[in-house]
Amino acid sequence: MKFNRAVIKVGSALVAPNAQGCSGKYTLAISQFITQCQQQGKEIILVSSGSIAAGRSSIHHGSVDVSVATRKAMASVGQMKMMANWQRFFDIPCSQLLITQQDLNDRERFISIKHTINIQLANGILPIVNENDTVASKDATAGDNDNLAALVAQVCEADALFILGDVDGVFTQDPKTNTNALLVPVIDKVTDEIYAMAGVNNNKHSTGGMRSKIEAAAKAVEHGINTYIVNGTRNDVFDALLKELNPGTHFIAHKDIITAKKHWLKHTLKSQGQIILDEGAVNALLNEGASLLPKGIKSVQSQCQFSFQQGDSVDLIDEKSNKIIAKGISIYSQRDLTRIMGQHSGSIASILGHNQGSVVVHRDDMVIL
Repeated sequence: MKFNRAVIKVGSALVAPNAQGCSGKYTLAISQFITQCQQQGKEIILVSSGSIAAGRSSIHHGSVDVSVATRKAMASVGQMKMMANWQRFFDIPCSQLLITQQDLNDRERFISIKHTINIQLANGILPIVNENDTVASKDATAGDNDNLAALVAQVCEADALFILGDVDGVFTQDPKTNTNALLVPVIDKVTDEIYAMAGVNNNKHSTGGMRSKIEAAAKAVEHGINTYIVNGTRNDVFDALLKELNPGTHFIAHKDIITAKKHWLKHTLKSQGQIILDEGAVNALLNEGASLLPKGIKSVQSQCQFSFQQGDSVDLIDEKSNKIIAKGISIYSQRDLTRIMGQHSGSIASILGHNQGSVVVHRDDMVIL
């Protein structure tokens, strides 16, 4: 499968396999996969469960049925351990974002989270997201992060969502109790029958289970995000993903999905300028889902008496056909673009004396026409 930006959700069974602290048993291979994706130019956002399991041994609880307050205390101390465990596997900085579904439901907070993650990705930082269990109003459960990951994928307008657990994918029956259970490799529509296959989660330290994973997949595909449920305990799974093979269950993204923002950009916002693109840039935008880089710009011009400014909407035009192929929001002004067009992104700072980012129009702020 091809993707440019992906959200990878890692379950607590992979972060803290024995529920007594963090371990590199599975997270090392996951980290190596993330690094390989980044080396291929892909952007990754990590949603990690495991803070409660990681902090369990640090908080005296004395019983199997732990109170909500105690679980929140475990999450608070475990979050520090979990972040340290991830950071040790990366040479790049990691960031911590503790959010709730309520944060994502609020438009102002939603946009704030999106901007924060975009800036971090533009600066080569790995965002690591977890539910803010210490302030959650309901019982803090690791399973909430399945649905949280789907919401984060929507915020970031990701191409793909990978949900990593300790099972190979969705089976016709519970494979742990029925040897006749068969893996379902592709699901094009989430139905009641699909939910019936979810079975019961037997991991007492993670209450998400397969049902929450299917719920997350259903949310993601409705927003055009291909979703995969795969087994994060197997190294061969990551080899398969890098080879664009499906090692688990693939939930096929719905087609013809357009976000509210892109609908607004396409139908409401008036373009203030034009950016003429060479053949390579046109191909990258239309066929690879890429952002627009200065290297692919042939010329720029205004559509009114004044030059367009940073943040204005612009038409992206194919030089060969002279047709508008897309609209987008320019990160640079017309004046700056005339200086950096045709240049490599790495030269922006030396040419302009400042750097707003490596791209001219980000794919999140673009709609193909």
